[in-house]
Amino acid sequence: MTETKLPAPIDVEAELEVIARRYKAAGGVGINVLNVIGGGAENLLDRLPGKVRGQLEAATAKALEHAMKAAHHSRSRVPDQASWLNTAVAAAMGAAGGAGGLPTALAELPVTTTLLLRVIEGVAAEYGFDTEAENVRFDCVHVFSAAGPLSHDDGSDLAFLTTRLALSGKAMQAIIHKIAPRLAVVLGQKLAAQTVPVLGAVAGAATNYAYTSYYQDMAHVHFGLRKLAIEADVPPEELNRRLVEKMRNLTRL
Repeated sequence: MTETKLPAPIDVEAELEVIARRYKAAGGVGINVLNVIGGGAENLLDRLPGKVRGQLEAATAKALEHAMKAAHHSRSRVPDQASWLNTAVAAAMGAAGGAGGLPTALAELPVTTTLLLRVIEGVAAEYGFDTEAENVRFDCVHVFSAAGPLSHDDGSDLAFLTTRLALSGKAMQAIIHKIAPRLAVVLGQKLAAQTVPVLGAVAGAATNYAYTSYYQDMAHVHFGLRKLAIEADVPPEELNRRLVEKMRNLTRL
């Protein structure tokens, strides 16, 4: 009689360590972008015209709505790409957007948002989640709640992992309008970086590269935790608590 081989037990602490280190490293490229364009992320939004700043949240909500439809529908036509190709395409789009200053950067915004969401959906599928499922699609949009690659994050901002959104009949609009204010700040920093005089195309390419890398990593963190919760049979809230503690320990090192 052949003995049934049981699967090896999951080392939850080791998996959380990998996720924590990925989270910590995610913003590294963004620091390089700030070095290229000069200044810090906190004053980037001040570089944008007041009229643009005032319309940023509405433009972001519109870009998210467009991205939700376009990114999801494109999955049936275009397969998921390797991460290096995603970042290369995003960098080329950022260069084109930055080359023409603010008008072309604004026009490029919904296209880049769609690419970012498509990249996030690809990571969800990589972890075995069904991107046709409504709750998974919500999770993909929810990844945009992360701080953004140009914001200094010491690991304490993990709210996007611990917040759960209730599903309702109008849940898609609800999640878009819940996330839009924060994402507007993040994308506003991107627009400002792309419009740096002389460096427009270079800053645009570097910024989009940073954003694609960052949200790709955040998606790995988000869906890595989701998968670990299922496979290890540990409540997500417990894993989130332990991840926060690991992040604090890494910050102290």
